[in-house]
Amino acid sequence: MGSRREKDAVFEAIALMGKAFASPRRLEMLDLLAQAPRTVDELARASGQSTANTSQHLQALHAAGMVTRTREGTSVRYALAGDEVLALWLSLRDASVARLAEVERAARDYLGGDVDAIGRDELIARLRRGDVVLVDVRPAEEYEAGHIDGARSIPIEELEERLAELPGDREVVAYCRGPFCAYAHDAVRRLRAAGRPARRLEDGWPEWRLAAPPGKRRRAA
Repeated sequence: MGSRREKDAVFEAIALMGKAFASPRRLEMLDLLAQAPRTVDELARASGQSTANTSQHLQALHAAGMVTRTREGTSVRYALAGDEVLALWLSLRDASVARLAEVERAARDYLGGDVDAIGRDELIARLRRGDVVLVDVRPAEEYEAGHIDGARSIPIEELEERLAELPGDREVVAYCRGPFCAYAHDAVRRLRAAGRPARRLEDGWPEWRLAAPPGKRRRAA
Protein backbone atom coordinates (compact mmCIF):
# COMPACT_ATOMS: atom_id res chain seq x y z
CA MET A 1 0.00 0.00 0.00
CA GLY A 2 1.29 3.46 -0.85
CA SER A 3 2.21 6.07 1.71
CA ARG A 4 0.23 9.14 2.76
CA ARG A 5 2.72 11.27 0.86
CA GLU A 6 2.15 9.31 -2.34
CA LYS A 7 -1.62 9.59 -1.94
CA ASP A 8 -1.33 13.35 -1.39
CA ALA A 9 0.73 13.59 -4.55
CA VAL A 10 -2.12 12.05 -6.56
CA PHE A 11 -4.64 14.62 -5.35
CA GLU A 12 -2.17 17.47 -5.70
CA ALA A 13 -1.64 16.49 -9.33
CA ILE A 14 -5.41 16.43 -9.93
CA ALA A 15 -5.73 19.81 -8.21
CA LEU A 16 -3.59 21.37 -10.94
CA MET A 17 -6.55 21.16 -13.27
CA GLY A 18 -8.91 22.51 -10.61
CA LYS A 19 -6.65 25.51 -10.06
CA ALA A 20 -6.88 26.33 -13.75
CA PHE A 21 -10.59 27.05 -13.23
CA ALA A 22 -9.88 29.54 -10.43
CA SER A 23 -9.80 32.58 -12.73
CA PRO A 24 -12.76 34.19 -14.52
CA ARG A 25 -10.43 35.21 -17.35
CA ARG A 26 -9.30 31.64 -17.93
CA LEU A 27 -12.91 30.47 -17.89
CA GLU A 28 -13.74 33.01 -20.57
CA MET A 29 -10.82 31.74 -22.64
CA LEU A 30 -12.10 28.18 -22.35
CA ASP A 31 -15.50 29.39 -23.50
CA LEU A 32 -13.93 31.10 -26.52
CA LEU A 33 -11.76 28.10 -27.37
CA ALA A 34 -14.87 25.92 -27.23
CA GLN A 35 -15.96 27.78 -30.38
CA ALA A 36 -12.71 27.67 -32.35
CA PRO A 37 -8.93 27.47 -31.87
CA ARG A 38 -7.33 30.90 -31.60
CA THR A 39 -3.93 32.56 -31.43
CA VAL A 40 -2.84 34.55 -28.39
CA ASP A 41 -3.57 37.82 -30.20
CA GLU A 42 -7.02 36.63 -31.28
CA LEU A 43 -7.88 35.58 -27.74
CA ALA A 44 -6.61 38.88 -26.35
CA ARG A 45 -8.86 40.83 -28.71
CA ALA A 46 -11.88 38.62 -28.07
CA SER A 47 -11.53 38.82 -24.29
CA GLY A 48 -10.46 42.46 -24.05
CA GLN A 49 -7.17 41.66 -22.33
CA SER A 50 -3.59 42.56 -23.02
CA THR A 51 -1.52 40.07 -24.98
CA ALA A 52 0.80 39.61 -22.00
CA ASN A 53 -2.02 38.73 -19.59
CA THR A 54 -3.61 36.45 -22.15
CA SER A 55 -0.33 34.61 -22.67
CA GLN A 56 0.10 34.09 -18.93
CA HIS A 57 -3.39 32.63 -18.56
CA LEU A 58 -2.84 30.34 -21.53
CA GLN A 59 0.40 29.08 -20.04
CA ALA A 60 -1.50 28.17 -16.86
CA LEU A 61 -4.17 26.36 -18.87
CA HIS A 62 -1.52 24.51 -20.85
CA ALA A 63 0.34 23.47 -17.70
CA ALA A 64 -2.93 22.05 -16.36
CA GLY A 65 -3.49 20.01 -19.52
CA MET A 66 -6.57 22.03 -20.54
CA VAL A 67 -5.30 23.33 -23.88
CA THR A 68 -2.90 22.33 -26.63
CA ARG A 69 -0.73 24.68 -28.63
CA THR A 70 0.64 24.58 -32.13
CA ARG A 71 3.18 26.97 -33.59
CA GLU A 72 2.22 28.65 -36.85
CA GLY A 73 5.13 30.77 -38.05
CA THR A 74 5.57 33.49 -35.44
CA SER A 75 2.19 32.75 -33.80
CA VAL A 76 0.99 30.03 -31.45
CA ARG A 77 -2.53 28.67 -31.88
CA TYR A 78 -4.34 27.26 -28.85
CA ALA A 79 -7.18 24.73 -28.78
CA LEU A 80 -9.08 22.78 -26.13
CA ALA A 81 -7.29 19.55 -25.28
CA GLY A 82 -10.11 17.21 -26.27
CA ASP A 83 -13.78 16.58 -25.59
CA GLU A 84 -13.06 15.72 -21.95
CA VAL A 85 -11.99 19.29 -21.32
CA LEU A 86 -15.03 20.66 -23.14
CA ALA A 87 -17.34 18.41 -21.12
CA LEU A 88 -15.62 19.45 -17.88
CA TRP A 89 -16.02 23.14 -18.65
CA LEU A 90 -19.69 22.75 -19.61
CA SER A 91 -20.39 20.70 -16.47
CA LEU A 92 -18.79 23.34 -14.25
CA ARG A 93 -20.78 26.08 -15.96
CA ASP A 94 -24.08 24.23 -15.72
CA ALA A 95 -23.51 23.19 -12.10
CA SER A 96 -22.76 26.80 -11.16
CA VAL A 97 -26.07 27.91 -12.67
CA ALA A 98 -27.95 25.19 -10.78
CA ARG A 99 -26.25 25.74 -7.43
CA LEU A 100 -25.24 29.40 -7.25
CA ALA A 101 -27.94 32.04 -7.34
CA GLU A 102 -25.28 34.67 -8.02
CA VAL A 103 -24.56 33.10 -11.42
CA GLU A 104 -28.19 33.20 -12.47
CA ARG A 105 -28.56 36.82 -11.34
CA ALA A 106 -25.38 37.90 -13.12
CA ALA A 107 -26.45 36.11 -16.32
CA ARG A 108 -29.87 37.76 -16.19
CA ASP A 109 -28.31 41.20 -15.77
CA TYR A 110 -25.98 40.56 -18.70
CA LEU A 111 -28.46 38.98 -21.10
CA GLY A 112 -31.46 41.14 -20.23
CA GLY A 113 -34.97 39.74 -20.30
CA ASP A 114 -35.27 36.19 -21.56
CA VAL A 115 -36.55 35.42 -25.04
CA ASP A 116 -38.47 32.38 -26.25
CA ALA A 117 -36.29 29.33 -26.75
CA ILE A 118 -36.50 26.02 -28.58
CA GLY A 119 -34.99 22.72 -27.47
CA ARG A 120 -32.72 20.39 -29.40
CA ASP A 121 -35.29 17.66 -30.12
CA GLU A 122 -37.92 20.07 -31.42
CA LEU A 123 -35.36 21.83 -33.60
CA ILE A 124 -34.12 18.55 -35.11
CA ALA A 125 -37.69 17.54 -35.96
CA ARG A 126 -38.46 20.88 -37.55
CA LEU A 127 -35.22 20.93 -39.53
CA ARG A 128 -36.19 17.57 -40.98
CA ARG A 129 -39.59 18.98 -41.97
CA GLY A 130 -37.93 22.05 -43.45
CA ASP A 131 -40.26 24.54 -41.75
CA VAL A 132 -37.61 26.48 -39.83
CA VAL A 133 -34.49 28.50 -40.72
CA LEU A 134 -31.45 28.00 -38.50
CA VAL A 135 -29.04 30.93 -38.23
CA ASP A 136 -25.60 30.94 -36.62
CA VAL A 137 -25.04 34.49 -35.36
CA ARG A 138 -21.48 33.97 -34.10
CA PRO A 139 -18.50 35.55 -35.88
CA ALA A 140 -17.81 33.98 -39.28
CA GLU A 141 -14.51 32.41 -38.19
CA GLU A 142 -16.31 30.48 -35.44
CA TYR A 143 -18.91 29.22 -37.92
CA GLU A 144 -16.13 28.06 -40.25
CA ALA A 145 -14.46 26.15 -37.41
CA GLY A 146 -17.64 24.17 -36.75
CA HIS A 147 -21.41 24.63 -36.91
CA ILE A 148 -24.74 22.82 -36.82
CA ASP A 149 -25.53 21.13 -40.12
CA GLY A 150 -27.94 23.21 -42.17
CA ALA A 151 -27.24 26.47 -40.34
CA ARG A 152 -26.66 29.71 -42.23
CA SER A 153 -23.90 32.05 -41.10
CA ILE A 154 -25.19 35.57 -40.44
CA PRO A 155 -23.04 37.29 -37.79
CA ILE A 156 -25.11 39.40 -35.44
CA GLU A 157 -23.70 42.69 -36.75
CA GLU A 158 -24.89 41.79 -40.27
CA LEU A 159 -28.37 40.63 -39.34
CA GLU A 160 -30.46 43.68 -40.25
CA GLU A 161 -28.81 44.21 -43.63
CA ARG A 162 -29.26 40.53 -44.54
CA LEU A 163 -32.87 40.03 -43.45
CA ALA A 164 -33.92 39.61 -47.07
CA GLU A 165 -31.91 36.36 -47.21
CA LEU A 166 -34.28 34.76 -44.70
CA PRO A 167 -37.57 33.31 -45.98
CA GLY A 168 -40.50 35.27 -44.63
CA ASP A 169 -42.77 32.24 -44.27
CA ARG A 170 -40.63 30.30 -41.77
CA GLU A 171 -39.66 30.80 -38.14
CA VAL A 172 -36.04 31.73 -37.56
CA VAL A 173 -34.01 30.00 -34.85
CA ALA A 174 -30.80 31.75 -33.83
CA TYR A 175 -27.95 30.15 -31.93
CA CYS A 176 -24.52 31.26 -30.74
CA ARG A 177 -21.88 30.19 -28.23
CA GLY A 178 -24.14 28.91 -25.45
CA PRO A 179 -26.49 30.08 -22.69
CA PHE A 180 -24.22 32.94 -21.60
CA CYS A 181 -23.82 34.31 -25.13
CA ALA A 182 -25.91 37.42 -25.81
CA TYR A 183 -25.81 37.15 -29.61
CA ALA A 184 -28.81 34.82 -29.94
CA HIS A 185 -30.90 36.82 -27.46
CA ASP A 186 -30.10 39.99 -29.37
CA ALA A 187 -30.86 38.33 -32.70
CA VAL A 188 -34.32 37.21 -31.55
CA ARG A 189 -35.15 40.73 -30.35
CA ARG A 190 -34.00 42.27 -33.64
CA LEU A 191 -35.88 39.71 -35.74
CA ARG A 192 -39.10 40.20 -33.82
CA ALA A 193 -38.75 43.97 -34.07
CA ALA A 194 -38.61 43.43 -37.84
CA GLY A 195 -41.82 41.40 -37.72
CA ARG A 196 -40.18 37.99 -38.08
CA PRO A 197 -41.14 35.01 -35.88
CA ALA A 198 -38.00 33.95 -34.03
CA ARG A 199 -36.67 31.94 -31.11
CA ARG A 200 -33.23 31.07 -29.81
CA LEU A 201 -31.77 27.62 -29.41
CA GLU A 202 -31.42 26.69 -25.74
CA ASP A 203 -27.92 25.32 -26.37
CA GLY A 204 -24.96 26.65 -28.31
CA TRP A 205 -22.57 25.04 -30.77
CA PRO A 206 -20.32 23.37 -28.13
CA GLU A 207 -23.25 21.60 -26.43
CA TRP A 208 -24.66 20.52 -29.78
CA ARG A 209 -21.34 19.09 -30.97
CA LEU A 210 -20.67 17.27 -27.72
CA ALA A 211 -24.14 15.68 -27.79
CA ALA A 212 -23.47 14.13 -31.21
CA PRO A 213 -22.34 10.49 -31.36
CA PRO A 214 -18.51 10.30 -31.16
CA GLY A 215 -18.20 9.19 -34.78
CA LYS A 216 -20.14 12.21 -36.00
CA ARG A 217 -18.44 14.92 -33.95
CA ARG A 218 -16.51 17.49 -35.89
CA ARG A 219 -13.60 19.06 -34.09
CA ALA A 220 -12.87 22.72 -34.53
CA ALA A 221 -9.70 22.98 -36.57
